[in-house]
Amino acid sequence: MKIARFNENRIGLIEDDTIADVTDVLGSLPAVRYPYPLGDPLIANLGTLVPRFVAAAPSAVRVPLAEASFLSPVANPTKLVCAPVNYLKHLDEAAIDPQIHHDRHLGKIQEVALFLKAVSALAGPADGINLRHLDRRTDHELELAVVIGRTADRVSRDQAMSYVAGYTIGLDMTVRGSEDRSFRKSIDSYAVLGPWMVTADEIPDAGALDMSLSVNGELRQKANTADLVVSIPDLIVWASSFYTLHPGDVIFTGTPDGVGPVLPGDHIKARVDSIGEFSIEVSAA
Repeated sequence: MKIARFNENRIGLIEDDTIADVTDVLGSLPAVRYPYPLGDPLIANLGTLVPRFVAAAPSAVRVPLAEASFLSPVANPTKLVCAPVNYLKHLDEAAIDPQIHHDRHLGKIQEVALFLKAVSALAGPADGINLRHLDRRTDHELELAVVIGRTADRVSRDQAMSYVAGYTIGLDMTVRGSEDRSFRKSIDSYAVLGPWMVTADEIPDAGALDMSLSVNGELRQKANTADLVVSIPDLIVWASSFYTLHPGDVIFTGTPDGVGPVLPGDHIKARVDSIGEFSIEVSAA
């Protein structure tokens, strides 16, 4: 199932070239009061909502895909977890490009570990990427993004994938510089997710997906998730060993080689097999 958040926070199911608007089903979500529980309530209650979405779809209003503005499919994560240099070819290209490494030692992912992006950086394809610090280089980084479906705390590897709600396409936008990764990657709109979330049952092997990214029609990144250094289940185990993952939390699994700069006016197209593709415009904030 492909679940989208679109237009004015509508929720829909992707069916061929239309969206079945099933937003009214969200009225069945449990009522909550302050202090609100951590995590995204739609993702936390996905098991209950999915059959209700299916039941509502036949009579739902249909919106053509071409007329929809796609937002991030996850609205309320508590954490955006990122895996640096998780493709060896990206580590190699970073090591020889001074605009990427800035005279810092670029260790393997096992040495530098994971990092977090601010949730305020979250954006969807319709939001666009709004560049700050135009005097510095900002790069695109295509990634497969994993959405956590239930609370995960120090999970075992054999159970790790049972915590996945689904998958979406991620762009980890990055200002180059000598500062800490989290600082440079947490600018508003620098964590793009979209165009929708594909539920885990539809992607039995997320470790074998082709992915690609182009800028203004020029192919820049092309890889397969089989080349991940640290696999998806191992990323979940690693992250949950340090902090509790909540429903709706997102793991950006890492970018392959081919990262490069973007400028205002550029047009990015990102694709991951079994998920789909989206286009997004780059502008000056």
